[in-house]
Amino acid sequence: MKIKLLFFGIATDLVGENSIFYELKSAASLLNLKKELMLNYPKLKNIKDFAIAVNEEYAEDDLVLKENDVVAIIPPVSGG
Repeated sequence: MKIKLLFFGIATDLVGENSIFYELKSAASLLNLKKELMLNYPKLKNIKDFAIAVNEEYAEDDLVLKENDVVAIIPPVSGG
């Protein structure tokens, strides 16, 4: 199952890409995807917490992904 991952902010620097197509072996929840991403992109562990949006809507860890979903990884934003 293919999904598209979009990375924003510091996540882009940590992964080295701003978007990639990602292959999942089967239907997976966002929590499963997060665990997989931490294994494949260990630098993401430097971000303590990040929001995830699926198809432009914020989503919770129990959401089950579907073919062709667009998943955005959004790190915390600070500024002043």
